Amino acid sequence: MAAPCWLDDGRVGARSSPSATRGKAIAGFPKSARILRSKDFRRVYDNGAKFSGPLFSAFCLRNNEEQGVRVGFTCPRALGGAVVRNRIKRRVREAVRGRLELAGAGWEIVINPRLRAMTAPFLQLEREVEKLFQRCVN
Repeated sequence: MAAPCWLDDGRVGARSSPSATRGKAIAGFPKSARILRSKDFRRVYDNGAKFSGPLFSAFCLRNNEEQGVRVGFTCPRALGGAVVRNRIKRRVREAVRGRLELAGAGWEIVINPRLRAMTAPFLQLEREVEKLFQRCVN
């Protein structure tokens, strides 16, 4: 006889945690608020203003055609393996997601995290994101 499995307790479709999302959607950070295409990244790099900080550098480009703000994240391979790079991007993405309303409408921002973003306290990461959005808007 097989050992009982916790999945067999009758909870079909139950989530692993209360905050877990279903599907590929990221709660509060829709695809319309993200930069996803290579040509969009290239346009921001080539035409945007660069801002540097201790945890990341960022490129901001005013785009009058867009209604909201769009944010993209890139992580160079020099920071480490895929696990490290993805963890850094997740931390920065969450800090941005919580402060997205502070960035004015019509901006495209590409954030390049530094390795220090991995070990920095989350509160410091949020403060740096706020500073970035204030510099872009002004």
